[in-house]
Amino acid sequence: MKGIIGKKIGMTSVFDSAGKQTACTIIEAGPCVVTQVKTQASDGYNALQLSYGEKKEKHATKAAVNHFAKSQTTPKKVSREFRDFSLEKAIGETVTVDIFAEGEKVEVVGTTKGKGFQGVVKRHGFSGVGQQSHGQHDRQRAPGSLGNSSDASRVMKGMRMAGRMGNDRVKMKGLKVVKIFSDKNYLLVSGSVPGHNGSIVYILK
Repeated sequence: MKGIIGKKIGMTSVFDSAGKQTACTIIEAGPCVVTQVKTQASDGYNALQLSYGEKKEKHATKAAVNHFAKSQTTPKKVSREFRDFSLEKAIGETVTVDIFAEGEKVEVVGTTKGKGFQGVVKRHGFSGVGQQSHGQHDRQRAPGSLGNSSDASRVMKGMRMAGRMGNDRVKMKGLKVVKIFSDKNYLLVSGSVPGHNGSIVYILK
């Protein structure tokens, strides 16, 4: 198990020697500072806490400032634990994009774009009730009947209806590391990654 915290930059295309095009997502992976080391003896499990992104000290709590001072670093925006980290790291050390290698498969966890409250046509792909007739109006994007009358006398759980769409935690598996730019901490992975440009993502192996 190994991983790193990063930020989605955007998308691009990469062409191989045969001219095949691969859509890739650019991720700024790290550098992350090890801000806490948990062991089986002291905490009951082994984990590394990595922190990423600069944050002004005036915007951080006093407890957070003291916590990051133990690792001799400035306050960070994001902190996350990685259980059973395969690399031996001490508090205050840095984890960079070089922990990955080109060609290996990784998992990327992110939060999808929030769409707000959406109707059934956009959220579930309904086709709507149909044409206007016999005095109907504004029915093209309506959900139609819910299928229950006096028998159940309630709406069944799981019924596809209008509601909040997006802003979900999603894990993309089996993404290939296409290229690594160590000087810029850039990681190019094949395919798409959930979230908007600038959103925080977690890369796991």
